[in-house]
Amino acid sequence: EGHIQRKRGKILLATVKGDVHDIGKNIVGVVLGCNHFDIVDLGVMVPARRIVETALKEKVNLVGLSGLITPSLEEMVNVAKELNRHQVKVPLLIGGATTSKTHTAVKIEPTYNGPVIYVKDASQSAGIVNQLLHPDTHPNYLSQLSSEYQDIRQRHERTTTKKALLPLTTARERKTPINWEQYTPSVPIHKGLTVYEEYPLQELIPYIDWTPFFLTWELKGKYPEILKDPRMGQQAQRLYEEAQEMLALITNERRLTARAVVGLFPANARGDDIEIYTDEDRNGVRMTIHFLRQQSDKGMSRPDRCLADYVVPLEKDKLDWIGAFAVTTGIGLKQWIAEYEKNQDDFQAILAKSLADRLVEALAEHLHERVRRELWSYAPEENLEPLDLLKEKYRGIRPAPGYPACPDHTEKQLLFDLIDATKYTSIQLTDHFAMTPPASICGWYFAHPEARYFGVGKIGKDQVIDYAHRKGMAVNTVEKWLASNLAYDPRL
Repeated sequence: EGHIQRKRGKILLATVKGDVHDIGKNIVGVVLGCNHFDIVDLGVMVPARRIVETALKEKVNLVGLSGLITPSLEEMVNVAKELNRHQVKVPLLIGGATTSKTHTAVKIEPTYNGPVIYVKDASQSAGIVNQLLHPDTHPNYLSQLSSEYQDIRQRHERTTTKKALLPLTTARERKTPINWEQYTPSVPIHKGLTVYEEYPLQELIPYIDWTPFFLTWELKGKYPEILKDPRMGQQAQRLYEEAQEMLALITNERRLTARAVVGLFPANARGDDIEIYTDEDRNGVRMTIHFLRQQSDKGMSRPDRCLADYVVPLEKDKLDWIGAFAVTTGIGLKQWIAEYEKNQDDFQAILAKSLADRLVEALAEHLHERVRRELWSYAPEENLEPLDLLKEKYRGIRPAPGYPACPDHTEKQLLFDLIDATKYTSIQLTDHFAMTPPASICGWYFAHPEARYFGVGKIGKDQVIDYAHRKGMAVNTVEKWLASNLAYDPRL
């Protein structure tokens, strides 16, 4: 053998069906590859059948599943069941932004016949894999893990059964208190759609939030302080310089194209839904969008919020407005990445993806500022520095479907139809409502000064039934979408 390092085991990695995010997975692949493991990477949007077939054919020692959007959590459960059905019992690694130790312990581990291990970040992956594949540490590690998961399940059981949920009718009575009599909605200057076929990338650079960029690379610390950190500073500084070089390449050679579409529409709230009208005389309802309400008992002093609370109710007879947007900086990314991958330059490929992610966040931030000042113009005098914007010191919010204030991913389809997002930005939705290309964001705009972000949290069966009825969907379909992000627990 001489100087050739023997491979220490074969690991299959995949981003599950319906999901397109793979930066974390790719970093794990690089880390494990550097630790002399043989990596079989199936890429993104991988159906369960392909994962099972490859695991059997390649005789892998481990399977790693990744996902970013909440429906991926349910898909991971599905993959675990399929692996079982084909008697694959190798350890299953679970990772990605929406995954958690609790979800792994409560939902995935009980459905799988082999070990299931939650991997919080890439830096832990080599240590975990070494313990799993080494005969000396394997049994001890697994028995420890098993009792830890047992504890988590019992704790989860206790907290969920203890948490009292209000009946939906009571929660609605406790909605956000807003004095509508004294409120005059701002009428947008640019009504309907505004399309940006090619958004200037140069303008976005000052709006980049670098802290999450470093986090992607497992460097935890606030920017710019992280550059001077005694432990990580040197590494962070080097990465930052590489990023600046690549940003220059992106802007000078136009490696990426940014596109955006914004729509501002007449609307009113009807209960927990918002009606969007065909015109300002409310001659017809163009679309109804649906929101969920908090149901936890917070006492009388704190409201149970719903996003619909921030739009004038229909019965007040005042026309209000709502906005929608979709933005991407991912056009051209796939082809560009392919060049790096052909040259086996993993670092540059991951760097390009992580910068595209930062640029799309910057675009969403920059565009929201333009909406507030120019397009909707409800805050024309606002004058904030980009860093103040990152602290959200402005009026209005831009919640995204699938996130805590509106956890239902299926509403993205309505948003896309409303602003014709695919036509104007070329962003597409997967069957699990992930956006592709990955560096894409969509969401709603609310202008009311009281509007703030919140998490819906746990909801009861009464709201699930009511919501399914309002959406015209079967109750069990709605349950499936909401169960995937633990928003709905059938025991409550």
